[in-house]
Amino acid sequence: MSRAQHDPDTVTVHVPFRIVERGGRKQMQLPEGAARPRKADSTLVKALARAFRWKRMLESGEFATIAELAEREGIASSYMTRVLRLTLLAPDIVEAVLHGRQAPDLTLGRLLEPFPEIWWMQPGYAAAVGA
Repeated sequence: MSRAQHDPDTVTVHVPFRIVERGGRKQMQLPEGAARPRKADSTLVKALARAFRWKRMLESGEFATIAELAEREGIASSYMTRVLRLTLLAPDIVEAVLHGRQAPDLTLGRLLEPFPEIWWMQPGYAAAVGA
């Protein structure tokens, strides 16, 4: 069948998007106002997984100190302590990150900055719980 012929059983769907290159990677850019599919931020998820894993290793007694564990992991102990703080995040924020529902400005860099221990004052808490 040529392009000029029309098959009544065929449905044609037009999806408005364009391909743009960002950082050497091609991405699909949706039109302004289109709902964007959310996906989990792999950097944040990986950091959370590491934090809870390291916490478990310390609590089990496998490593006596953060410095000892950091040396084993081959990273600076100061970085490890900042990542370990992620285990203090409110459960709603952790869940939002795992499901890709965190606020767009909630990045690993922002979470590694000091944050309040009071959950409702934590960055992204209101967005994570829908408040």
